[in-house]
Amino acid sequence: MTTPRPRSSQRLKHSAPAGPARRFAIVGAGMAGIACARTLAQAGHSVTVFEKAPHSGGRTAALDSPFGSFDAGAQYFTVRDARFQKALDTVPGLCRAWSATTIRVLDAAGRVATATRTPGEAHWVAAPTMDALVHAWAQPLQADSRLHTHTAVTRLERDPMRPATWQLHCETLGGDTHLHGGFDAVVLAQPAPLSHALLQQSGVAAPWGDALAGVDIAPCWTLMLAYAHAVHPGLTTLGPQWNAARSTHHRIAWLARESSKPGRKQIERWTVQASPAWSQEHLNDDAGRVQGKLIKAFTEVTGIRATPTHAELRRWRYAQTQKPLGQSFLWDAATGLGACGDWCLGHRLEDAFVSGLELALAAA
Repeated sequence: MTTPRPRSSQRLKHSAPAGPARRFAIVGAGMAGIACARTLAQAGHSVTVFEKAPHSGGRTAALDSPFGSFDAGAQYFTVRDARFQKALDTVPGLCRAWSATTIRVLDAAGRVATATRTPGEAHWVAAPTMDALVHAWAQPLQADSRLHTHTAVTRLERDPMRPATWQLHCETLGGDTHLHGGFDAVVLAQPAPLSHALLQQSGVAAPWGDALAGVDIAPCWTLMLAYAHAVHPGLTTLGPQWNAARSTHHRIAWLARESSKPGRKQIERWTVQASPAWSQEHLNDDAGRVQGKLIKAFTEVTGIRATPTHAELRRWRYAQTQKPLGQSFLWDAATGLGACGDWCLGHRLEDAFVSGLELALAAA
């Protein structure tokens, strides 16, 4: 993982499908959706991906600021599955080991209670931002006009002219509506509650639809702070001498010094993720009030009392799986409907990859 990055002009390598080539629609361009799409495309099938956000990436999304970027969602990933490693080998140099392999666990007062390191397991980040990995894998689809961003799927239904196929009603950023049809199968690669809601509002009874209701995904308020004055001779960091920590503070679950990650700007920046319970309790609170409370908690935990140069807040409605599905994907060959995501197995980025990959292998 230390060789130069691949050129963006790379194309997916296609092979002949085991059976007739089919048309797949994939709703969601996060890790699971893109892993599924690239695998199906490599197997020789036609794939179209629909994403309501401006870019692919899902919960690996990064936010830019005048002081540097923030990984607003996933903070790092591990590599435990050989298939994930094989996929990472297709983008050499894009991912780098992060020195925060030793994670501090803090008590409620912000003191280091323990420092833990998973034996033999590195923590990896994509550079220059976490979403660079999904972007690289999505680029061939985008180059072939198979990735439609700013496009929300509002309903799916059988095509009245070709009842064996599916069509999707979509709405673009400007409010325009479009109909995309002729799909042999539809894969929902988004949080389980969103997939469940889409099926219900579409009046579609997927054989596995009820299983989605049992998945529990907690929200997360994420605070991003920059301290531009921390970069000058003799002062490179503020506060604690660690770069990442899990916290038992009732408001904060995770803290990471963004500027410690490989390939990032040196300006002192922190990403703070609120605990699932606190995020749920304050899910619909005023953003300014939430930001103030999290900055106060950040000060208590880190001892950093300086006023941030930049503060930004993001609410993830569906962030961390609390109760997973318990299997890697959902698929029904008879109807051509499937669902995948990290929530099938857990909440790690690798879980999302495995889910999308295994659904594609089953459907191809």
